[in-house]
Amino acid sequence: MKLLESIKLGNQLLKNKMVMAPMTRSRANMNGVVGNSTVLYYTQRASAGLIVSEAINISEQATGSPLTPGIYTSEQIEAWKEVTKAVHENGGVIYAQLWHTGRVGHSLVKNGALPVAPSAIAIQGQQHFTMEGQKDYETPKELSIEEIKNIIQDFKQASTNAIEAGFDGVELHSAFGYLPNQFLAESSNQRTDEYGGNDENRNRFVIEVMQEMVEAIGEDKVAIRLSPTSSYNGIVHQNPTEQFTILINELNKMPLSYIHLMNIPFPADKFPNYPVNNVETFGKLSQHTIIANCGYTKETGEAELEKGIAKMISYGTLFLANPDLPKRFELNAELNQADRATMYSGQDKGYIDYPFLN
Repeated sequence: MKLLESIKLGNQLLKNKMVMAPMTRSRANMNGVVGNSTVLYYTQRASAGLIVSEAINISEQATGSPLTPGIYTSEQIEAWKEVTKAVHENGGVIYAQLWHTGRVGHSLVKNGALPVAPSAIAIQGQQHFTMEGQKDYETPKELSIEEIKNIIQDFKQASTNAIEAGFDGVELHSAFGYLPNQFLAESSNQRTDEYGGNDENRNRFVIEVMQEMVEAIGEDKVAIRLSPTSSYNGIVHQNPTEQFTILINELNKMPLSYIHLMNIPFPADKFPNYPVNNVETFGKLSQHTIIANCGYTKETGEAELEKGIAKMISYGTLFLANPDLPKRFELNAELNQADRATMYSGQDKGYIDYPFLN
């Protein structure tokens, strides 16, 4: 089975081609510090070839949802050291996914500060979870050039902090409608300066962030997650095939570890200009290792690897509910089902109590 074969990623030899996808679990404390349960949660899943952590806030400003972890204070960094040490002791490899939520947040979660974004455009048709319940999205504050440059440096510092915390590399969360994705999309970026107005300018923020992260921590340790067809969080691209082709070609110039492509389904009648398959459309353009993500099973993951474009497959919910997922795939064993009610509960139930095979 190709999924269970080892693979070289950068200078790391991974035990298999199965990746634990990044999943927000909301188990940090109010100061963004993870605890013992998080150490156990990742340790339980160290049989993955690669673990990508839940999204980690790069700064106080980056925080959009309650009880999500950060990596910008010494207390946060020290707490993550316990996680990475335990994963490494159990033979695992773990990357930190770095996160700025941009407009996907609320002032109730941000000590009264408004969310920020490329343009002052609110998300419509969705609500955001706060400690006071679901709230309509606010109109974000449009970032100045100086503020954009500061956030780029925050990503650079967070990369350094992640390596200090013991992570093997970092993944930029440039998908699912968060800040880097907001710069990429016309629906959230209507700037007319160097960060908007055409594909090259809308790509600029992501490229500059990636360059700074590589400069901070070196070759083969920086990766990126992209979702060219996701419409979540109010994201719409006018010409995603053209724009992401330009972006992939720019990323090809950098010594990256991998590109994590979310192959998200979309209503074809609503988005007739969207590529049908992100892995096939963009993966074949990339000179970097491609990790394919979104709803894969054992069978469809194996079939994707057989095609030869994707070199690894990432699993989210399946790893959440099955800490020993590679062993279950190997033995063709029955899979635990995820309890959606406890995905973001903040408790140990539905977090570290999923059973292993006997």
